[in-house]
Amino acid sequence: MFSYLYLASQSPRRQELLKQIGVKFEMLTPAPGEDAESIEMPLPEEKARAYVERVTRAKSAVALLRWQKSNRPWAPILCADTTVSLPNHPIGEILGKPTDAEDAMRILNMLSGKTHEVLTAVAITASPESEPLCLVQVSEVRFDSLSEEQIKFYIASGEPFGKAGAYGIQGFGGAFIPMIKGSYSGIMGLPIYETTQLLNRAQVSYL
Repeated sequence: MFSYLYLASQSPRRQELLKQIGVKFEMLTPAPGEDAESIEMPLPEEKARAYVERVTRAKSAVALLRWQKSNRPWAPILCADTTVSLPNHPIGEILGKPTDAEDAMRILNMLSGKTHEVLTAVAITASPESEPLCLVQVSEVRFDSLSEEQIKFYIASGEPFGKAGAYGIQGFGGAFIPMIKGSYSGIMGLPIYETTQLLNRAQVSYL
């Protein structure tokens, strides 16, 4: 049984959720000059579920290489990725992090008044020789109809940046959401139920 794991994510929300269930972890973050963002570029015609699992597995492979160069003792490595999707929408199959205020405006206008999906893939590499154990959690989120003034105010707050779909449910963005179906923690970026299933399989202690 492992008493801790490595977290290969800089997301403060994922750190908070791991602490919530008593997981001890050490950070395994990208080295200077490491191009972590290029992994997140969607492939042509790629569907959201395939995308989020592919990206998470790619992050796991990069994190394993990072550990191999670190001279640190072995512990399982946890990676995750979250994306927002308007399924089968011609330009909304994968809605990632906004590049600027104009892009955030575009994304939030697309989500306004609609139900979208939030997909989070979680992977744990249980040993240096094994393929990552991976699960994907999918939730539905209903957005209220937003006025242009509401969207501009929200963008000015800075909260949309660095978040898939240009909003954070755990922040002021939660005020736009009348209904969810699925996992609140999954929408935040780390579904607790699925994560504990993987922790059990990887023999990582928690609670």
